[in-house]
Amino acid sequence: MTALFCSGDAMRGGRLHHNVSAHPFLGGVRTAPHYRMYSVRDQFPALLEDPSGGVALAGEIYDVPLSAIRTDFLPDEPPELELTVIELDDGRDVLAVGLRPGVLERQRDELTDITTHGGWRAYKGLPEPA
Repeated sequence: MTALFCSGDAMRGGRLHHNVSAHPFLGGVRTAPHYRMYSVRDQFPALLEDPSGGVALAGEIYDVPLSAIRTDFLPDEPPELELTVIELDDGRDVLAVGLRPGVLERQRDELTDITTHGGWRAYKGLPEPA
């Protein structure tokens, strides 16, 4: 099994939660304090490492087999995102999806920096699931 960080619609209550809901939910977590989050066309979030100006961002961790990440999770991810490894605030390294290199420069007018909100759920004004 593999720890997978979810920070958008795969989180509990999200429209893509079915992609991870069959796997153990390990809890809410935060990234290490060196990431930024962008809203892409106000449709989905994108993480980007920024050691000089990032913050800790909220998300959820699921224990998902690599095969399910490949077959169930990644096919629904938009082309602006790619599988990557991120650091959590407790020092663990986990899989996540992040902004592909060059997207920020090529599609700047489609991205809104939402880092100050602390996460997608807060940005969208969505309640924490019970």
